[in-house]
Amino acid sequence: MCGICGMFGARQGDDRILQRMLDALVHRGPDSQGVYRHGDYLAGMRRLSINDVSGGGQPLYNRTGDVALLYNGEIYNSPALRHELEGRGVRFATRSDGEVLCHLYDEMGEAAFDRLDGMYACALWDARQGRLILARDIPGEKPLYYAPLPGGGVVFASEIKSLVRHPEVGRELNMQALWDFPTFLWIPEPETALRGVRAVERGSMIIFDARGETRRTIKNTFGPDLCIGDLPDHEAVALTRATVEEAIRSRLLSDVPVGSFLSGGLDSSIICSVAARTIPDLATFTIGFEDLADPYHGRADESAQALALARRLGTNHTTIRVTAGDFRESLLDFCRFSDQPFGVSSGLGVLAVAKAARERGVKVLLTGDGADEAFGGYSWYCHLAEAMAAAPRAPGEQDVSFQNFGIPLGERIATLAGFAPPLRAWAWHYYASEAEKARLFSRERMDGTLSSLRFFDTLARDGLRPEDFVRQDRDFYFPYEMLRKADRLTMAHSVEGRVPFAAPAVQKLASGLHMNQMVRDDTLKWVLRRAFADLLPEEVVQRPKHGFNVPIDAWLQGDWRDLLDSTFAPGSALNRHGLLAPGARAEADAMLASPTRLNGHTVFCYIMLNLWLEEFSTWN
Repeated sequence: MCGICGMFGARQGDDRILQRMLDALVHRGPDSQGVYRHGDYLAGMRRLSINDVSGGGQPLYNRTGDVALLYNGEIYNSPALRHELEGRGVRFATRSDGEVLCHLYDEMGEAAFDRLDGMYACALWDARQGRLILARDIPGEKPLYYAPLPGGGVVFASEIKSLVRHPEVGRELNMQALWDFPTFLWIPEPETALRGVRAVERGSMIIFDARGETRRTIKNTFGPDLCIGDLPDHEAVALTRATVEEAIRSRLLSDVPVGSFLSGGLDSSIICSVAARTIPDLATFTIGFEDLADPYHGRADESAQALALARRLGTNHTTIRVTAGDFRESLLDFCRFSDQPFGVSSGLGVLAVAKAARERGVKVLLTGDGADEAFGGYSWYCHLAEAMAAAPRAPGEQDVSFQNFGIPLGERIATLAGFAPPLRAWAWHYYASEAEKARLFSRERMDGTLSSLRFFDTLARDGLRPEDFVRQDRDFYFPYEMLRKADRLTMAHSVEGRVPFAAPAVQKLASGLHMNQMVRDDTLKWVLRRAFADLLPEEVVQRPKHGFNVPIDAWLQGDWRDLLDSTFAPGSALNRHGLLAPGARAEADAMLASPTRLNGHTVFCYIMLNLWLEEFSTWN
């Protein structure tokens, strides 16, 4: 695990620029540093030592030394790949999991990436062909950004805060990305907050050489080739159990202590129960805080349930008690380490757990993220078929969404049934509407921006089944919200977050599920619950979906209300950039006071965007 950065097209004296870029990534790799130069290719890494702690420094090389790898992540099937390569006479110089890629590339070229089960973002330099390959894992767990250089070449880095240390990387804001941000609480890739910076897309590689750049897709060769939806129930349940268990066990690969998030809900309970069989002293962590409730999310605190399961499993358990004030104090870190504007308030809990884990010597944390998207875990999935079967009707109020707790559920579903599929996809899952943003953002600054509903255009053609909306969540919400949160906010404290449910094999299996295997008789994640029913206490198997819910609406109307004063003040960063509409503060107040709709996360996005703009101005 590390942070990487570099440039293809480097000039004399760029070593100082590279060092500034590396300094911005120390949190991703506090243990050591490595630098590599060959001709006009200059790159480096900051290392967090997880595997082969003493001998796995980078770059990593092939046998002849003309393939050099800088690499961020873990290759979980590296033991099997190493055994295979050694059987063909390959001799390894380190015990690092990443070295297998160098030797596979010797044998297979670009197809080597199809063999990797893991999370990674890497820069592979092929000196023989004078080309650079930037590649990212299939689910998109590890980040990698790049920007073309004006005079030719490219600069890349694990984080934008590192990338912009290069003086030729443009700093112009991307208005389209900022417009999309309050709708989703994050910026969809490959766009970023800066016009000249792009994300390497998940499951892909970009090859840079003298001819320019070429893009390739990495194949998912893992998981069952058969469609699980065509299997009888008992076979589907058994295949789910085997696939998920293997994903968890493989993600225990580590030479340093491993821990896990534990909420007491189904997903993290599965992770911990399987992991504890291999790691008897598994460290588990949960958040305990003010047990507020809101009409949409329910109770906030699940620490009692987590403690009960930890005692049953015999884990080394820690409950981290925090308050609204504690989370408030961490907002600047939350902003800084999110790297881009990010408004997913549950990330504050991830940040707190990562800090506690690191203080206790734990450098790896497993998370239960991804089970809801893979196996059908969100409450609205119970209502998809009902809404889609409703007779077509003229659409009503366009701002109605699942966040409108003040409207009876049946009425909400009937309203959503009248929406076109793209608008319905927004209404199930997301936040600020197009009209709400138009009242908060400056019309002049956002002139020409496109509707955020464009991300759901495929549903306008194909959104005929409930499964299509679930697939949209897997391909969009999961990588850009859940995986981004898991990576950025664990790495803030130099902890590696691992997501077993993101495993390519699990994702491939999930892609073949039928809706009645995900939701049956109003039971969410039906096949996953059945697969682990014998391993977990009955109360965990039956427990409804909860999630880690920060009572952001209550806090913004109480202890955090002064954040609105600084965000919407005449001299705020938002106003200095001309981003706010006249009357934006009054609009935000009215949104928070709504008796029928939860708007806290929409308003929180503007608070976080203001903080991010202030922080961005210091990145030089």
